[in-house]
Amino acid sequence: MGMIKNISRRDFLKLFAAGALGLVLSELGRDYALAAAHASQGRVTWSGVPLYAAPSFKSKELRLFGLNQIVTIAAEVEGDEGNPFNKAWYQVEDGYTYAGWLQPVETKFQKPVYQIPAKGQLGEIVVPISETRLSPYTHSANGYRLYYGSTHWVKRTVVTAEEKSIWYEIYDSEVETSFFVPYYNMRLIAPQELSLLAPEVPESEKLIHVDLSTQLVTAFEGETMVFSSRCSSGGKGTRTPTGDFLTYHKGPSVHMNNQDEDTKLHYDLPGVPWCTFFTGYGNAFHGTYWHNDYGRPRSHGCINLPSEDAKWVYRWSRPNVPIDEDYIHRPGEGTRVQIV
Repeated sequence: MGMIKNISRRDFLKLFAAGALGLVLSELGRDYALAAAHASQGRVTWSGVPLYAAPSFKSKELRLFGLNQIVTIAAEVEGDEGNPFNKAWYQVEDGYTYAGWLQPVETKFQKPVYQIPAKGQLGEIVVPISETRLSPYTHSANGYRLYYGSTHWVKRTVVTAEEKSIWYEIYDSEVETSFFVPYYNMRLIAPQELSLLAPEVPESEKLIHVDLSTQLVTAFEGETMVFSSRCSSGGKGTRTPTGDFLTYHKGPSVHMNNQDEDTKLHYDLPGVPWCTFFTGYGNAFHGTYWHNDYGRPRSHGCINLPSEDAKWVYRWSRPNVPIDEDYIHRPGEGTRVQIV
């Protein structure tokens, strides 16, 4: 996410109409290709990711990585274009791999928090992968896996006397089940991180513009561009709708799934972070922990963003979600969204 002060909304629309927007943004020095470029680790997001001798798809293939393998990122370099807006590659081990195939992650173990508000508190996973348990014991049956950047509503802290272990209990209303997360894998989010950004700006002056042709999300306060980020919109068969919308319902953590036997669109994604919905059909801006390939249409109709960028959109847009609420629905309200 970046602050860009040299382009007005009027100039932006002129450049967009002329097809010159990408060139101008590049000349300004803004790199939209890669989220979390300074992450120290990467999680492999699909099985069989190749490691190349050079940052090129034509170079020698050294070996393949397995799904969820964690690798150390030594550097980010420019290489072959993976999608029309991303030439970023990671140097890992003794070779290179395309950045869109790795989720940038870190390992940031946490100290326990014992006092959780009565209505709960939002938390985010701060390790590449965290297993959950169905009861607060080390040898309990496994729940589902949680991934770096996903968010979850913490109900309470549980201290198990027998094991002297500490857990956070999270509740998933989609499956009506509690899961237990080791405290050190989750960071509880402070109230100040959920406050409305730019509250002094009238709602009528805020606008989120989405250009599907360039996979670019841009926000304006009046005539001033204040934010821009590459996205991944809906792919073939699940296109993102175009038109004018409002961000009228929002939630900081949503379990998204589609298990319809009559379709091939099977997915099950607990803890999708920073969801800013703009239709009643589930289309939303949200963070994404299952890929890093922004600039290429590949979602099921939503606007995938790097999680930190999705968090900015979530906090900047209205209505603001109170810190002790996990969802609000305000038909007729919200920040304007224009999708072209």
